Amino acid sequence: MSKERLGFIGLGNMGRPMAKNLEKAGFRLAVYNRTPEKAEDFRENSIVCSSVADLVQNSDVIFTMLTNDEALREVFEEILSQNVSGKLFVDMSTVSPEASSKISAAVIIKEASFIDAPVAGSTKPAAEGTLIIMAGGNKRDISRALPYLGKLGKEIRHLGENGKGIAAKLSVNYFLSCLYQGLAETILFSDKLGINRMDMLDIINESASGSGATKVKTPLLINKNYDPAFALDLMLKDIILAKNAGAGFPLSETLIKTYQGAHDAGFGKDDVIGIIQYLKEPGKK
Repeated sequence: MSKERLGFIGLGNMGRPMAKNLEKAGFRLAVYNRTPEKAEDFRENSIVCSSVADLVQNSDVIFTMLTNDEALREVFEEILSQNVSGKLFVDMSTVSPEASSKISAAVIIKEASFIDAPVAGSTKPAAEGTLIIMAGGNKRDISRALPYLGKLGKEIRHLGENGKGIAAKLSVNYFLSCLYQGLAETILFSDKLGINRMDMLDIINESASGSGATKVKTPLLINKNYDPAFALDLMLKDIILAKNAGAGFPLSETLIKTYQGAHDAGFGKDDVIGIIQYLKEPGKK
């Protein structure tokens, strides 16, 4: 068992089960969340920190899983006010390439190391430790992180230097945004033609058009229950990040218009496949 002390910042829908997997694996773990209540069930087996600075002081390898650029910048402003020499930072958030690059450079100036390691998968794979991790960074730093990443994901793909992990994640989510809007439109179309929704989804899932992504959203579409595994607002953020990073394709404008419309209509906190509610009756909540 590694003697390094781990820290985890950000105990949201994804971060919490990921941190729990590190805790269950027996690593020495400290956690911090801006909303302290989300850290309460870590008290028995881990250190619950009252501040980012406290966590940094109690950790050698620090994971961050945060919502957006602004949240990441705020946390790293606090982090980099500390002595971080020799520490390794593993950012698993989905943020802009620019934000990740700036933070990476700032960390290296402080004689620490940085990996961008966003994930493919939502809350269920996060809980099961079966995420796919896309990593960008120095090979030596990736090797140092592997014992811990191996408890979070079933595959860790080192894609190159800092920034390559984020690049892969934005590409994956661009595809998923297309897939989920297409799936929602297909189900609405088959509904109109009088095809039973369960039959239609069975046909999709058992044919070449099916995938893990369609299968995981099938229960939500059948039950018309859109509790978020991955919120629509997060997908909207990622489509915009992808467009800003160069995804200026014909579908990108359509995707942004649709997901933005769903957000404006009040569906942003629902699961991403909840886009079907907006497509059925645009403008209504």
